[in-house]
Amino acid sequence: MKDHGSRTLAREVRALALPAIGHSFLQTLVVVVDRVMLGHHAATSLAAMQIAASLEWSIWSVFGAFEVGTIARVGFHVGARRPERARRAVRISLVVSALSGLVVALASPVVVGVLARAAPAASPEAVGAAGDYLSWTLGATPLVFVSMTLIATLQAGGDTRTPLAIGIVANVVHIAMNRVLILGAFGVPAMGTRGAGISTAATFALEALLAGLVLASPSRRGSYRAPSGARPGPPAAWRAEARRLARISGPAVIEKVLYHAGYVGFVAVLWRLGDLAMAANQALLSMEAVCYLSADGFAIAAAALVAQKLGAGRPADAVAATRAAVTYAVVLLTAAGLVALALRDVILPAFSGDSRVIAAGRAVVPWLAVAQPFMATTLVVSQALRGAGQTRAVLGVSAVGALVVRLTATWLFAITLGFGLAGVWMGSTLDWAVRTALFVWIGRARAREISVRASRAPS
Repeated sequence: MKDHGSRTLAREVRALALPAIGHSFLQTLVVVVDRVMLGHHAATSLAAMQIAASLEWSIWSVFGAFEVGTIARVGFHVGARRPERARRAVRISLVVSALSGLVVALASPVVVGVLARAAPAASPEAVGAAGDYLSWTLGATPLVFVSMTLIATLQAGGDTRTPLAIGIVANVVHIAMNRVLILGAFGVPAMGTRGAGISTAATFALEALLAGLVLASPSRRGSYRAPSGARPGPPAAWRAEARRLARISGPAVIEKVLYHAGYVGFVAVLWRLGDLAMAANQALLSMEAVCYLSADGFAIAAAALVAQKLGAGRPADAVAATRAAVTYAVVLLTAAGLVALALRDVILPAFSGDSRVIAAGRAVVPWLAVAQPFMATTLVVSQALRGAGQTRAVLGVSAVGALVVRLTATWLFAITLGFGLAGVWMGSTLDWAVRTALFVWIGRARAREISVRASRAPS
């Protein structure tokens, strides 16, 4: 029976993870297509994305931490078969996402205005191009955040296929828009990074529209729309749900703030290396993104299943699902890293025709490969802990990794020892390794606690 149960959980992990990987890959494709087309537009445009994408990712990721509460609470209520409470959590999350996005959009002129001081070694052309891109993408942040929340809601309810279908439609539109707006076509002049910003903003708007239409059906798990005649519930219930969301999401938001504070320091080291290193790093990040988001698919599956199994009162299944997701992610990412290493001379030229950029990136790919199993373990275990509401433990590990290990190691290897771009990746790889060790230790401790509770429970 145990083997049968393990196989069933493994199938559940695969059923959720594979479409989630597809969706995550398609989201990454939005950025990768931008980089490929911008690399062929101008080297300056590709360097500009190192500045713009770093800031954009940090800002959006901080909000993305609020999705942790959405997945944990919606998944818990779905597992416990309490649709009215799940709907309440979704509605609160959507309001928070829209308001948070509005704050970012209003602050976007300030962010664009400080780019030159943030990246003093970058050329004026690269800084100006980064500002053109961010003006559009940060201005569209309310739609981006709503889209992220709606997709997370679908995944928390156990539906990862619909986000995949939405991603396919959105990416077809995105690629077509990129071709016209970045490089110019059909009488439209080439707009470079400004065109990429317009296309990216429109893509997220389309995803928000499609996901919103799907979740408008009351029969959907996690729908924000109540069936006819349903009552919204007393104000006290709404306040209680909001407090629970805040308790789970609060440490996750702090974690992301600390992580990205460290990340900004991390990329500041990279910015000191100049346009060539920044352009090469963008190609490397695009290669790593495929690996990263493959692991993210298993992490999404782990978080959703952990929340659902805990809601259904089956904690041992939550532990088993996490183990299965980690195993799949490690195998897949290790293989992907080896493929990237073997095909680096084929992949890197797709991002740039500059031989110097290709040479700089080629020397770093081995470090990208070494990092993959550590990154896989970290992403899945941390997301599983978030799905269980254990966001404080994740906060502690991320603070150590981002603010101590990554900053210190990156400066040491890249600047003090003079390894340059390779030193940047050596520092990030050490960070992933340390986090893996800490998360495995915490995960095993939590699993032992669950086993003890299960053994004491009446049969």
